[in-house]
Amino acid sequence: MIRTLTGLITEVGEGWIIINVQDIGYLVSCSTKTTTFIPDSRITLFTYLAVRETALDLYGFTSKSELDMFESLLGIPKIGPKSAMQILNLATPTLLVEAIGKKDGVYLHKLSGIGKKTAENIVQFLHGKVDHLPENFDSRNDSLTQIQTDAIDALIALGYDNATARDTIAKLQSEESTVNSLVTQALKEIK
Repeated sequence: MIRTLTGLITEVGEGWIIINVQDIGYLVSCSTKTTTFIPDSRITLFTYLAVRETALDLYGFTSKSELDMFESLLGIPKIGPKSAMQILNLATPTLLVEAIGKKDGVYLHKLSGIGKKTAENIVQFLHGKVDHLPENFDSRNDSLTQIQTDAIDALIALGYDNATARDTIAKLQSEESTVNSLVTQALKEIK
C-alpha cells in the first residue's frame, strides 16, 4: 500500500494533481478547493490507495489528520472513497470533528451543504470514534460563535455557497460584531 508520496507537482486540475516521483507521474485525487497546490513545487502527501476490480485510485492529503478523517468516513456504510473526498471538499475536517463532538447533524448540514440524511449519518456513526483527531486542523477554522453562524446563514440566503460564506466569515474579527456588521464586511471581502 502506498502511504506517502514526496515529489514535484507537475500538473494541477480540479480535484486532482500529478506528482512526479523519480520520473513516475502519479495521479492523486486531492481537495484542490481547500488546499493550494503550486506547480513545480515539492510536496509530501499522505495517501490512501483504493483498490477496485478495474482501477487503483490514489487519494492524497496534506496532513495525517486529514487522512485519518478520510479513513473514518470510509467506515460509514454506503460511503466510498469518492463520496468521502466529496464530503471533505464540502466540510473541513475541523467542522466535521466539531459537529460530531456536538452530535449535531443539522449543524453540519447547515454549515457544509452536505445532505441532511448524510450529515446525520456521519454524526451518528462517527460519534465517539474520532476522539483521536485534533479539534482544530487549521487555526482559520476555529469554532464559530452564534453571531458568525447567523452571518453565514445570511450570506447563504443571499446566494453565496456554504464554503465561501464560512471561509469569509471565519477570517473576519467577530469580537464586538453584530450579524449585520459581519455580513457587510463579508460582502466587501467577497466582491
